[in-house]
Amino acid sequence: QVRFVESGGGLVQPGGSLTLSCAAFGFHFSNYYMSWVRQAPGKGPEWVSSIQTGGASTWYADSVKGRFTISRDNTKNILYLQMNSLKPEDTGQYFCAMIRNFLKPREIPPRDDWGRGTQVTVSA
Repeated sequence: QVRFVESGGGLVQPGGSLTLSCAAFGFHFSNYYMSWVRQAPGKGPEWVSSIQTGGASTWYADSVKGRFTISRDNTKNILYLQMNSLKPEDTGQYFCAMIRNFLKPREIPPRDDWGRGTQVTVSA
């Protein structure tokens, strides 16, 4: 059974940093592109970033480009999101997600392919 466990969220001041982790279970992690999706309170989901199977190619939303870095460790089945220079508008629940259609790495995957998420709050 496909399952994701996200961790690393928390409360951070503007300008601070956090690193999110997502442990993946129940499928061949190294065979799938992966992504991060976030959802702010009262808003729809927003695609944040995606990474190719081997990590050679990555994609970022304009809102996080230059501040966030996605990476993966296929030996441990873990996906990461390093977040620097955090802003209040980065506040939200962050979900890792499996990408089944590698031709569309910037699209938000179906909700069934997400984890349960980890909360990030950026506030002074």
